[in-house]
Amino acid sequence: MRQGPIPGAHGRVRPLTLLGDDVLHAPCEEVTDFGPELAALVEDLFATMYAAQGVGLAANQIGVPLRVFVYDCPDDEETRHLGHVVNPRLVETDGVVLRGPEGCLSLPGLEAGTERHDHAVVEGFTVTGEPVTVHGTGFFARCLQHECDHLEGRVYADRVRGWRHRRLMRQVARAAWSR
Repeated sequence: MRQGPIPGAHGRVRPLTLLGDDVLHAPCEEVTDFGPELAALVEDLFATMYAAQGVGLAANQIGVPLRVFVYDCPDDEETRHLGHVVNPRLVETDGVVLRGPEGCLSLPGLEAGTERHDHAVVEGFTVTGEPVTVHGTGFFARCLQHECDHLEGRVYADRVRGWRHRRLMRQVARAAWSR
């Protein structure tokens, strides 16, 4: 049985930033204030992620250039991983590099084969400033790498090469949300 409040239950759904918005293409700033504003941001991130049916969401995807992301993501064994990381650092990626379908709430409706390691470790802090280390394998490792990329000002399309990149950019240009 689940203990405590459901993440995002008290948050508000915010508009998503889309590919082309400047905030998605600049490195985010470190969080220095672990107060109620940060707690409210994390709640809003969860609420927005759930409303958009995503498995992860970085703060710059709702227009806030701070180093924070949330996740509710299964790994390849269908184990659910739920949490958030403030000021995350991707400290380890290893294992096999796999090309798998990857999408993003900031590129709605699109996906492309993207190479990622099948193991990742992220270190950071909780919303209350406690140190946290998150280990991910498989799909969850992909999620952790994806969200850390966002906070560095990158989207998965930046990692796609060759004909896959050309095809994705054609799809972006045709997308109704594209600028």
